[in-house]
Amino acid sequence: MLHLIPAPLHRAMLPLAHWLRHHWRRLRRTPIAGCSIIVHDFSDAVLMMRHSYGPAVWALPGGGIGAHEEPERAARRELLEETGIEAANLTLVTIIDEEISGSPHRCHLFSANCNDLARPDGREVVEARFFPLHSLPHPLGIAAMKQLTIWREWMKSQ
Repeated sequence: MLHLIPAPLHRAMLPLAHWLRHHWRRLRRTPIAGCSIIVHDFSDAVLMMRHSYGPAVWALPGGGIGAHEEPERAARRELLEETGIEAANLTLVTIIDEEISGSPHRCHLFSANCNDLARPDGREVVEARFFPLHSLPHPLGIAAMKQLTIWREWMKSQ
């Protein structure tokens, strides 16, 4: 249904929705579940993206896990919605218990590979592209830095 709203209006509304969600979580302190996906191409460059809302940082694809939705399904859905990429070899790396906006958050961190170009949705995501690990974009979000560190260690063990 949100696709019926013109993209510029949708983008303009997202910062307000993000602000409201942040403060609602802080007030309610309800546990939430989400996923992040580290997508790497065959040269081991990783997919990073910038949202049209929230902090002006580069982040990993991902999002919330719906009620009764399996984490893997949510990861595939979020990646496809945000970047147009279908995940290949999607593998759970770990589960991270953290806090977001004052609420307990369980993040399912996945790894996937692909050799496609990202096509940002132009609403939620304004830019998405692959970067070599030695040349990641700045500024990088704190969560993305932590997740990339975990993923690098995991990759060494594979």
